[in-house]
Amino acid sequence: MKKAVFTIEEYNGVNNAGPKAKNDIDFFLKKENFEIIHQYFNVHSKVKKFKDAYWTIPHLFENNAFDELFFQYPTYSSFLMKRLIKKMREKTKKLFFIIHDVESLRLFQNDKIYWKGERALFNATDGLIVHNYKMKQWLRENGVTVPMVELGIFDYDNPQNVNQSSEFERTVCFAGNLAKSNFLDKVSLQDGKLEVFGSHPSKHYLNGVSYRGQMSPDELPKKLTQNFGLVWDGDQLDTCSGKFGNYMRYNNPHKVSLYLSSGQPVIIWKKAALAEFILKNNVGIAVDSLENLDKILDKVTEKQYQLMKHNTVQLATSLRNGQFILQAVKDIENY
Repeated sequence: MKKAVFTIEEYNGVNNAGPKAKNDIDFFLKKENFEIIHQYFNVHSKVKKFKDAYWTIPHLFENNAFDELFFQYPTYSSFLMKRLIKKMREKTKKLFFIIHDVESLRLFQNDKIYWKGERALFNATDGLIVHNYKMKQWLRENGVTVPMVELGIFDYDNPQNVNQSSEFERTVCFAGNLAKSNFLDKVSLQDGKLEVFGSHPSKHYLNGVSYRGQMSPDELPKKLTQNFGLVWDGDQLDTCSGKFGNYMRYNNPHKVSLYLSSGQPVIIWKKAALAEFILKNNVGIAVDSLENLDKILDKVTEKQYQLMKHNTVQLATSLRNGQFILQAVKDIENY
């Protein structure tokens, strides 16, 4: 049986090696004898998009057909996506999407016209691998009729050693795009410490919060030696706010996999879709607010932390082996 993973990489004017989550899925499925196919599109030029739509896409997969084609969705052009799905359907017996983002839940919330188009793309497949139950439930309630299976959590190819240290010192880290993480300006700690990694740091961090620089996804795990990794979004401490905060109700943030695969339990918003996974596997804590982060850390006992740490180190092995994507692929194939 001939199987392939197909990924679009959009040119954005910088040296872009491709998103970590998509590259990791390539990595794990290649071990299962999937053919890995990448196609570069420049979605920021109308002329080049027109060329891609009427020249590149019609010539994709020439002299090549597949029994199963797994497309890493989305590509950030609805215009090209409509052309792509027609070509992919011609060249494969079974077409599945591995969902990285549902844009109708992320950037185009409450946009009924956009959702109509995105739903049509989903329903043109033979099945979807979605993040979790909350995402699957929303899609089903809003008209997606094809089979769907839950990934559970994103795997993470982590080249660094798992941090085995389990000494509880009330330390937390946050890694991400700091420009959209304005809540960090409001965090103040007396006993605990919050170390921040990423681009565009603020100049206004308060007591107990320190900036530690920016580094590649492969290098960053070396620095994740704190007790917890923080998963939060928006500009408020009492809730995850804004479009990206609301999106946490449905998606699996990739930074959770970064933390866990590094051996680091997490602190996550209680209303996040992934909070259920964290609590079920006892690899962190779920909270309503960060207004009293010191008190949250004070309530964690040494015994509780040791168990969370043990469970996290065990889970890190599964994430580093691609267990979740491999199982999800089997599940959608056998649906």
